[in-house]
Amino acid sequence: MPRQHDSPWRQTIAAFLFLAVFIFGMIGCASPQLAPTATSPSTMNQTQLDGELIDAAERGELARVQDLLAKGASVHAADARKRTALIAAAYGDHVQVGRALITAGADVNVQDDTQQSAYLIPTADGGLEFLKLTLANGADVHSLDSYNGTGLIRAADRGHVEIIRELLETDIQIDHINNLGWTALLEAIILGDGGKNHTEVVRLLVDAGANVNLADRNGVTPLQHARQRDFRDIIAILQQAGAR
Repeated sequence: MPRQHDSPWRQTIAAFLFLAVFIFGMIGCASPQLAPTATSPSTMNQTQLDGELIDAAERGELARVQDLLAKGASVHAADARKRTALIAAAYGDHVQVGRALITAGADVNVQDDTQQSAYLIPTADGGLEFLKLTLANGADVHSLDSYNGTGLIRAADRGHVEIIRELLETDIQIDHINNLGWTALLEAIILGDGGKNHTEVVRLLVDAGANVNLADRNGVTPLQHARQRDFRDIIAILQQAGAR
């Protein structure tokens, strides 16, 4: 049987379908690609670098810290406890690591979730060289810990003689009162053992102008506290300075 020619309406439908396919194809090519929702590899790498930097600083691994800094780890990053790499280094008294981090731009005054900073930590722990490092790099000696205490108060109650000497070279407030109602002088007596170190701390504070008659919130003076504990050498220092 001879083939019949397509009718005009069939030709029209075919042309329409061809045109529709062409148009949708063009739209598909022009449609913008959706951005991936997953975290990009670069972000994951940065987070990992920052975490490893804090861990390496805590362990005192200088070479590892330097390598991570060279790879782009941030000295400003903090962990879940708000510890930066410098704070982690301060807890371990890792002076060389601390110096490398400060050179890279670390802030010595940033505080973690317990209000400890790279400056405040050595005032309590006795890390003299780390303290000197922070003082040379902008430490705020007026910053306070969770007890509203200065570095001087923290060092006094622990009997850190050399820390006290160093801090007294700054403009730190010698008679600052913390939220227990105590000054550095009171803490050296109340929390001290009356031994050689605490006695020397008292002498340094008195020589630097500490108010020997500034009482605690119950009205008990430094001299009265010393007498209650029979700290004879401290009693003598206070009496010579006019304590009552």
